[in-house]
Amino acid sequence: MAVTFVVVPQWQGSMSARAMRLADGAEAIRGDLPASATRTVEVPAESGDALGTGVLRFSALLGVRDRLLHSLATVPDWALTIGGDCGVSLGAVEHAMRRTDGDLAVVWLDAHPDLNVPDDSPSGAFTGMVLRALCGDGELLPDAAHRLHPDRLVLGGIRDVDPAESAFIDEKQISRVGAEQLDHPGLLLDAVRATGAGSVYVHIDLDVLDPAVITGLANPLPFGLSLEQLTGAVAALRAEFPLAGATIAGFSPASPLDAEADLPTILRVIGALTR
Repeated sequence: MAVTFVVVPQWQGSMSARAMRLADGAEAIRGDLPASATRTVEVPAESGDALGTGVLRFSALLGVRDRLLHSLATVPDWALTIGGDCGVSLGAVEHAMRRTDGDLAVVWLDAHPDLNVPDDSPSGAFTGMVLRALCGDGELLPDAAHRLHPDRLVLGGIRDVDPAESAFIDEKQISRVGAEQLDHPGLLLDAVRATGAGSVYVHIDLDVLDPAVITGLANPLPFGLSLEQLTGAVAALRAEFPLAGATIAGFSPASPLDAEADLPTILRVIGALTR
Protein backbone atom coordinates (compact mmCIF):
# COMPACT_ATOMS: atom_id res chain seq x y z
CA MET A 1 0.00 0.00 0.00
CA ALA A 2 1.17 3.51 -0.80
CA VAL A 3 0.73 5.94 2.05
CA THR A 4 -0.01 9.63 1.60
CA PHE A 5 1.09 11.96 4.39
CA VAL A 6 -1.43 14.71 5.14
CA VAL A 7 -0.05 17.39 7.44
CA VAL A 8 -2.61 19.42 9.40
CA PRO A 9 -0.89 22.04 11.61
CA GLN A 10 -4.06 22.67 13.62
CA TRP A 11 -3.66 24.10 17.12
CA GLN A 12 -7.14 25.48 17.77
CA GLY A 13 -8.37 22.29 19.43
CA SER A 14 -5.94 22.69 22.33
CA MET A 15 -6.19 25.05 25.28
CA SER A 16 -2.60 24.47 26.37
CA ALA A 17 -0.39 27.51 26.84
CA ARG A 18 1.81 25.74 24.28
CA ALA A 19 -0.99 25.28 21.73
CA MET A 20 0.75 27.21 18.94
CA ARG A 21 3.71 24.86 19.28
CA LEU A 22 1.52 22.07 17.96
CA ALA A 23 1.59 23.78 14.56
CA ASP A 24 5.38 24.03 14.84
CA GLY A 25 5.53 20.34 15.68
CA ALA A 26 3.50 19.35 12.62
CA GLU A 27 5.75 21.46 10.41
CA ALA A 28 8.87 19.92 11.97
CA ILE A 29 7.60 16.42 11.17
CA ARG A 30 6.68 17.51 7.63
CA GLY A 31 10.30 18.47 7.03
CA ASP A 32 11.33 14.82 7.35
CA LEU A 33 8.59 13.36 5.15
CA PRO A 34 8.98 12.58 1.43
CA ALA A 35 7.81 15.69 -0.41
CA SER A 36 6.30 13.73 -3.31
CA ALA A 37 3.94 11.86 -0.96
CA THR A 38 3.08 14.77 1.35
CA ARG A 39 0.37 17.39 1.23
CA THR A 40 -0.58 20.10 3.73
CA VAL A 41 -4.05 21.25 4.76
CA GLU A 42 -4.34 24.99 5.29
CA VAL A 43 -5.12 26.03 8.85
CA PRO A 44 -6.31 29.60 9.53
CA ALA A 45 -4.13 31.86 11.63
CA GLU A 46 -7.08 33.12 13.66
CA SER A 47 -8.39 31.24 16.66
CA GLY A 48 -12.04 31.17 15.59
CA ASP A 49 -15.25 31.48 17.61
CA ALA A 50 -17.27 29.05 19.73
CA LEU A 51 -20.51 30.11 17.99
CA GLY A 52 -22.45 29.23 21.13
CA THR A 53 -21.54 25.54 20.94
CA GLY A 54 -19.45 25.16 24.09
CA VAL A 55 -16.51 24.11 21.89
CA LEU A 56 -13.82 26.76 21.93
CA ARG A 57 -12.64 27.91 18.47
CA PHE A 58 -15.44 25.89 16.87
CA SER A 59 -15.54 27.85 13.62
CA ALA A 60 -11.85 27.29 12.90
CA LEU A 61 -12.10 23.58 13.72
CA LEU A 62 -15.09 23.16 11.44
CA GLY A 63 -13.26 24.80 8.54
CA VAL A 64 -10.16 22.65 8.98
CA ARG A 65 -12.28 19.46 9.17
CA ASP A 66 -13.93 20.34 5.87
CA ARG A 67 -10.58 21.09 4.20
CA LEU A 68 -9.12 17.84 5.49
CA LEU A 69 -12.04 15.79 4.17
CA HIS A 70 -11.65 17.50 0.79
CA SER A 71 -7.96 16.63 0.69
CA LEU A 72 -8.46 13.04 1.84
CA ALA A 73 -11.10 12.47 -0.85
CA THR A 74 -8.32 12.42 -3.47
CA VAL A 75 -5.91 10.14 -1.58
CA PRO A 76 -5.47 7.03 -3.75
CA ASP A 77 -4.83 4.52 -0.95
CA TRP A 78 -4.58 5.36 2.78
CA ALA A 79 -3.41 8.43 4.65
CA LEU A 80 -1.26 9.10 7.68
CA THR A 81 -2.60 12.35 9.10
CA ILE A 82 -0.03 14.43 10.99
CA GLY A 83 -1.30 16.95 13.54
CA GLY A 84 -1.36 19.42 15.16
CA ASP A 85 -3.77 18.62 17.93
CA CYS A 86 -5.85 15.44 18.27
CA GLY A 87 -8.86 17.14 16.72
CA VAL A 88 -7.43 16.31 13.29
CA SER A 89 -8.61 12.73 13.82
CA LEU A 90 -12.24 13.83 13.48
CA GLY A 91 -12.07 14.23 9.71
CA ALA A 92 -9.43 11.54 9.28
CA VAL A 93 -11.47 8.80 11.01
CA GLU A 94 -14.65 9.95 9.29
CA HIS A 95 -12.90 9.54 5.94
CA ALA A 96 -11.69 6.05 6.91
CA MET A 97 -15.23 5.09 7.94
CA ARG A 98 -16.44 6.11 4.48
CA ARG A 99 -13.67 4.15 2.76
CA THR A 100 -14.46 0.99 4.69
CA ASP A 101 -18.27 1.35 4.71
CA GLY A 102 -18.06 1.45 8.50
CA ASP A 103 -16.19 -1.86 8.80
CA LEU A 104 -13.60 -0.23 11.03
CA ALA A 105 -12.17 -0.51 14.53
CA VAL A 106 -10.42 2.50 16.02
CA VAL A 107 -7.45 1.96 18.32
CA TRP A 108 -6.99 5.15 20.35
CA LEU A 109 -3.46 5.26 21.78
CA ASP A 110 -3.46 8.33 23.99
CA ALA A 111 -2.88 9.37 27.60
CA HIS A 112 -6.48 10.70 27.54
CA PRO A 113 -9.65 9.08 26.21
CA ASP A 114 -10.93 12.36 24.67
CA LEU A 115 -14.52 11.32 25.48
CA ASN A 116 -15.99 14.50 26.97
CA VAL A 117 -18.94 16.45 25.60
CA PRO A 118 -19.14 20.25 25.87
CA ASP A 119 -21.31 20.20 29.01
CA ASP A 120 -18.82 17.95 30.82
CA SER A 121 -15.56 19.35 29.50
CA PRO A 122 -13.46 21.12 32.13
CA SER A 123 -11.75 23.23 29.45
CA GLY A 124 -13.97 23.54 26.39
CA ALA A 125 -11.05 22.29 24.28
CA PHE A 126 -12.00 20.03 21.40
CA THR A 127 -8.99 17.78 21.92
CA GLY A 128 -10.83 16.39 24.94
CA MET A 129 -14.00 15.77 22.91
CA VAL A 130 -12.91 14.42 19.53
CA LEU A 131 -13.44 10.72 20.18
CA ARG A 132 -16.87 11.32 21.74
CA ALA A 133 -17.75 13.39 18.66
CA LEU A 134 -16.77 10.44 16.46
CA CYS A 135 -19.21 8.35 18.51
CA GLY A 136 -21.99 10.81 17.62
CA ASP A 137 -22.21 13.04 20.71
CA GLY A 138 -21.44 16.74 20.94
CA GLU A 139 -21.18 19.43 18.29
CA LEU A 140 -18.60 18.60 15.60
CA LEU A 141 -20.18 15.37 14.37
CA PRO A 142 -19.53 13.10 11.39
CA ASP A 143 -22.51 12.43 9.16
CA ALA A 144 -24.93 9.95 10.71
CA ALA A 145 -23.91 7.05 8.48
CA HIS A 146 -20.25 7.26 9.46
CA ARG A 147 -20.22 7.51 13.22
CA LEU A 148 -18.23 5.15 15.39
CA HIS A 149 -20.05 2.68 17.59
CA PRO A 150 -18.35 2.37 21.00
CA ASP A 151 -18.02 -1.41 20.60
CA ARG A 152 -15.65 -0.75 17.70
CA LEU A 153 -13.35 1.32 19.92
CA VAL A 154 -10.25 0.17 21.83
CA LEU A 155 -8.43 2.54 24.21
CA GLY A 156 -4.73 1.97 24.76
CA GLY A 157 -2.39 3.57 27.29
CA ILE A 158 -4.92 6.00 28.77
CA ARG A 159 -4.11 7.19 32.28
CA ASP A 160 -5.82 10.57 32.80
CA VAL A 161 -9.60 10.15 32.72
CA ASP A 162 -12.25 12.70 33.73
CA PRO A 163 -15.25 11.44 35.78
CA ALA A 164 -17.74 11.85 32.91
CA GLU A 165 -15.39 10.00 30.58
CA SER A 166 -15.04 7.16 33.06
CA ALA A 167 -18.83 6.90 33.33
CA PHE A 168 -19.16 6.74 29.53
CA ILE A 169 -16.45 4.06 29.27
CA ASP A 170 -18.22 1.97 31.91
CA GLU A 171 -21.68 2.50 30.43
CA LYS A 172 -20.60 1.50 26.92
CA GLN A 173 -18.18 -1.21 28.13
CA ILE A 174 -15.40 0.22 26.00
CA SER A 175 -12.28 -1.94 25.82
CA ARG A 176 -9.19 -0.63 27.60
CA VAL A 177 -5.63 -1.92 27.44
CA GLY A 178 -3.28 -0.32 29.95
CA ALA A 179 0.32 0.69 29.34
CA GLU A 180 1.50 -2.11 31.61
CA GLN A 181 -0.39 -4.62 29.41
CA LEU A 182 1.35 -3.61 26.19
CA ASP A 183 4.68 -5.28 26.85
CA HIS A 184 3.14 -8.00 24.71
CA PRO A 185 0.40 -6.85 22.32
CA GLY A 186 -1.77 -9.96 22.57
CA LEU A 187 -4.40 -8.26 24.75
CA LEU A 188 -4.64 -5.38 22.30
CA LEU A 189 -5.07 -7.77 19.39
CA ASP A 190 -7.73 -9.71 21.31
CA ALA A 191 -9.65 -6.49 21.95
CA VAL A 192 -9.56 -5.52 18.28
CA ARG A 193 -10.57 -9.02 17.19
CA ALA A 194 -13.55 -8.80 19.55
CA THR A 195 -14.87 -5.78 17.65
CA GLY A 196 -15.44 -7.96 14.60
CA ALA A 197 -14.09 -5.20 12.34
CA GLY A 198 -12.24 -6.00 9.15
CA SER A 199 -9.84 -3.06 9.26
CA VAL A 200 -8.31 -0.73 11.80
CA TYR A 201 -7.56 2.97 12.25
CA VAL A 202 -4.72 3.81 14.62
CA HIS A 203 -4.75 7.18 16.41
CA ILE A 204 -1.54 8.06 18.26
CA ASP A 205 -1.29 11.06 20.52
CA LEU A 206 2.40 11.20 21.36
CA ASP A 207 1.54 11.79 25.01
CA VAL A 208 0.79 8.06 25.17
CA LEU A 209 4.57 7.77 25.39
CA ASP A 210 6.35 8.19 28.69
CA PRO A 211 7.93 11.65 29.06
CA ALA A 212 11.32 9.92 29.36
CA VAL A 213 10.89 8.91 25.69
CA ILE A 214 9.87 12.25 24.18
CA THR A 215 10.17 15.79 25.54
CA GLY A 216 7.95 17.73 23.10
CA LEU A 217 4.66 17.24 24.90
CA ALA A 218 2.28 19.97 26.05
CA ASN A 219 0.99 17.92 29.02
CA PRO A 220 3.43 15.11 29.80
CA LEU A 221 2.12 12.36 32.05
CA PRO A 222 4.24 9.71 33.77
CA PHE A 223 3.87 5.94 33.39
CA GLY A 224 3.38 6.01 29.64
CA LEU A 225 4.49 3.59 26.95
CA SER A 226 8.06 2.93 25.96
CA LEU A 227 8.90 3.43 22.30
CA GLU A 228 9.29 -0.33 21.95
CA GLN A 229 5.80 -0.93 23.38
CA LEU A 230 4.26 1.56 20.97
CA THR A 231 6.04 0.38 17.84
CA GLY A 232 5.49 -3.26 18.82
CA ALA A 233 1.76 -2.67 19.23
CA VAL A 234 1.55 -0.94 15.85
CA ALA A 235 3.53 -3.71 14.14
CA ALA A 236 1.27 -6.38 15.66
CA LEU A 237 -1.86 -4.56 14.50
CA ARG A 238 -0.53 -4.12 10.99
CA ALA A 239 0.45 -7.79 10.78
CA GLU A 240 -3.14 -8.90 11.37
CA PHE A 241 -5.45 -6.12 10.17
CA PRO A 242 -5.59 -3.93 7.05
CA LEU A 243 -4.74 -0.36 8.03
CA ALA A 244 -7.44 2.07 6.88
CA GLY A 245 -5.60 5.15 8.16
CA ALA A 246 -3.65 6.58 11.07
CA THR A 247 -2.97 9.78 12.98
CA ILE A 248 0.08 11.06 14.80
CA ALA A 249 -0.70 14.15 16.88
CA GLY A 250 0.39 16.11 19.91
CA PHE A 251 3.99 17.04 19.07
CA SER A 252 4.63 20.33 20.87
CA PRO A 253 8.36 21.10 20.85
CA ALA A 254 9.60 24.06 22.86
CA SER A 255 12.16 25.03 20.19
CA PRO A 256 13.58 23.85 16.85
CA LEU A 257 16.46 22.26 18.73
CA ASP A 258 14.04 20.32 20.93
CA ALA A 259 12.13 19.24 17.84
CA GLU A 260 15.32 17.92 16.27
CA ALA A 261 16.05 15.84 19.36
CA ASP A 262 12.60 14.18 19.29
CA LEU A 263 12.27 13.57 15.56
CA PRO A 264 14.16 10.24 15.50
CA THR A 265 11.61 8.86 17.98
CA ILE A 266 8.68 10.13 15.91
CA LEU A 267 10.20 8.77 12.71
CA ARG A 268 10.40 5.33 14.30
CA VAL A 269 6.67 5.52 15.03
CA ILE A 270 6.03 6.62 11.43
CA GLY A 271 8.18 3.73 10.24
CA ALA A 272 6.15 1.24 12.27
CA LEU A 273 2.96 2.53 10.63
CA THR A 274 4.23 2.63 7.07
CA ARG A 275 6.89 0.00 6.42
